[in-house]
Amino acid sequence: MPSSPIAVVTCGPAYEPIDSVRRITNHSTGEIGVFLSDALAARGFHVVCFRGEMATFPAPSSAQVHSFTTNDSLEALFAGLPAAPAVIFHAAALSDYRVGSVKGARVTGKIRSDLKELVIHLTPATKLLPLLPEMFPQALIIGWKYELDGTCEEALERGRHQVAAVGTAGCVVNGRAYGEGFGFLEDGEVRHFADKRFLAAHLADWSWRRVALDA
Repeated sequence: MPSSPIAVVTCGPAYEPIDSVRRITNHSTGEIGVFLSDALAARGFHVVCFRGEMATFPAPSSAQVHSFTTNDSLEALFAGLPAAPAVIFHAAALSDYRVGSVKGARVTGKIRSDLKELVIHLTPATKLLPLLPEMFPQALIIGWKYELDGTCEEALERGRHQVAAVGTAGCVVNGRAYGEGFGFLEDGEVRHFADKRFLAAHLADWSWRRVALDA
């Protein structure tokens, strides 16, 4: 059992299978997870990185790395942690939907490529962030809000809503709607960071101070 407080970082994309070779996924390199893992390890945390297997950025050498595929496989990794984490940074780009059914083909392996039409019916995938406070009631949990549409204030408001609805300690907001850089929401207030490295360094320092206060 590690003697240092445990920090869990999720990063990279999840996917949901259509058939045995085709997938629905999100674009995510997993880069932010590497910067976060390195900054947290340098601050003194024992870092566990849950990394989507389709992430393209090299895995962090500073962390204990486990790969996940679907939202449900990531949930299983959390359930299998041998000790409760002190802090969780949930930056992974998880799937909002999974394939409920495919009309126009029998899905037994690989769907034939000569079919004229397929209709894929999507159903909501497991939302992991709302499950984490119940799984780890003592942990500091930071969510992510990646927004493309709307204004910066609208993106921040969605982040504030996430914090209030889920009960997280904070939320990182980014994407085209937010603009350049990243916003970190805590207690309704926002602090801006120009890039991922500055953000990761701040989050590592902030969480170390919070964990020390709670000890």
